[in-house]
Amino acid sequence: MTAQIKYADVEVGTELPAGSFPVTRATLVRYAGASGDFNPIHWNEKFALEVGLPDVIAHGMFTMAEAIRVVTDWVGDPGAIVEYGVRFTKPVVVPNDETGALIEVTAKVAAKLDDNRVRVDLTAMSAGQKVLGMSRALVTLA
Repeated sequence: MTAQIKYADVEVGTELPAGSFPVTRATLVRYAGASGDFNPIHWNEKFALEVGLPDVIAHGMFTMAEAIRVVTDWVGDPGAIVEYGVRFTKPVVVPNDETGALIEVTAKVAAKLDDNRVRVDLTAMSAGQKVLGMSRALVTLA
């Protein structure tokens, strides 16, 4: 599979389609099983509160993975992502109800580089707070 977006068709400032990703406690339990990260801050409300958190929080790697979906959906090929990094700024707090939390992601092309690569800057928000800082991906386009 190769990138569906052509380098020549992209300009600095191009906005990618935004994404909204719901997160429930059930989502976190499934992710814990898949990742092997069973830290109780991700599923045990009592424990999370005891260690000073406002509630159960989503896994950092889960939050990263949800955010990059905006880029992989846009480019059409997950293999086109050649580099991706973030700083964790705030946790995604996941209440124990049917709606849980929502991770809202926007992204735009911040730079055109050599070799058909672009830098995409992402903004990930949850409950009105930025949850990822310095969220950037390098993407190889067609």
